[in-house]
Amino acid sequence: MGFIRSAFFDFSRNKGRTFLTSLGILIGVMAVVLLTAFGLGLRAYIEQQFEDLGSNLIRVVPGNPLEGGSFSNLGSYITIEFDEKDVQNLSRIRDVKIIVPVYSKTINMVAGNNKESSTIYASTEGIFTTLNVKAEYGRLFTDQEVDKRSKVIVIGPTLAADLFSSAKNAVGKSVKFEGQKYMVIGVTEKKGGGGFGGPDFDTFTYMPYKTAFTFNTEKTFMVIILQAKNDQDIKPVIKQVEEILSKRYEEEEFSVIQQEELLTAINSIFGVVNTVLVAIAAISLIVGGIGIMNIMYVTVTERIKEIGIRRALGARKSDILIQFLVASVILSLIGGIAGLTVSYIIVLFIQAYFPAYIDLNSVLLAIGVSSAIGIIFGVFPAKKAADLSPIDAIRYE
Repeated sequence: MGFIRSAFFDFSRNKGRTFLTSLGILIGVMAVVLLTAFGLGLRAYIEQQFEDLGSNLIRVVPGNPLEGGSFSNLGSYITIEFDEKDVQNLSRIRDVKIIVPVYSKTINMVAGNNKESSTIYASTEGIFTTLNVKAEYGRLFTDQEVDKRSKVIVIGPTLAADLFSSAKNAVGKSVKFEGQKYMVIGVTEKKGGGGFGGPDFDTFTYMPYKTAFTFNTEKTFMVIILQAKNDQDIKPVIKQVEEILSKRYEEEEFSVIQQEELLTAINSIFGVVNTVLVAIAAISLIVGGIGIMNIMYVTVTERIKEIGIRRALGARKSDILIQFLVASVILSLIGGIAGLTVSYIIVLFIQAYFPAYIDLNSVLLAIGVSSAIGIIFGVFPAKKAADLSPIDAIRYE
């Protein structure tokens, strides 16, 4: 306890120095904790999106984008393209509840003097069920409109507001893209997205896939989504899909991806990205540690005479070493706890807009790292103080 009281007494005599030294650790801990919290929040957001879609979805895609459990072979993603014959063949599988072919393209949409970019998803009525999309205003298109090739579209609320000043005003209005006019019959509910480079679902456009044949002249699809009747049917459905498509394509030309596989691959990517970001943020902790080392060296120099007197009165080398080491660790802990507190306050404000959160591992990381920095960077000046000769220290001017 005597070492702790001595450390706090020394801090109280140099409040400005103590604050500035702890500030480096505060910033470093805050950067690491916040980046970890953002990573956890992003993972939670993605998992929630997948839970909303349901666990019984199966995606049939060209190539093998999940080779090795991650997105490692994206170049093979466009080896083939599916067509209506594939959809018809797959629709014969008994345990499939819904089959949804999807054609996608980025287009420029014009409404009056306003021009916005959007990603089109041309499909059947089933896309709204499989992607859990609902209409906020107006309605969604039907399979009858798909068969009739009706020139109708459903757009996201952000896109609607950008084109027509408000989402509600978009219903019943006309837009133009790819040389054709289309009527907006519905605006979807807000889903969010767009953070960290991800897709913004509120800027998407949905339209009947047969209507899109005016510019999708090859009549192809980038993905076919199937929804099994229940979770128990997933494996049998996957097996049947592979058997059917193998009659037209080589095994390596397509992949049948289960929802959990896609989520695992995405989580592995964010895990790597988050680790890299935290490692970069940890550089500021090293800078803070160097600051502590410099300040402790200054403190040792200022207290050389005091150290000499203590040694002359019987203090051991280990006593001096522990005294300065304890002061260094406490200084680091003050910065670490302060950084953790500031991070918690920031996360509380952010949670209204994004599901970031601080877990127990982040707390232990903050306290552990700040303590380690105090020990690592404090041991050198502490050893210098302990190695001082009592006679030379007392004579020091």
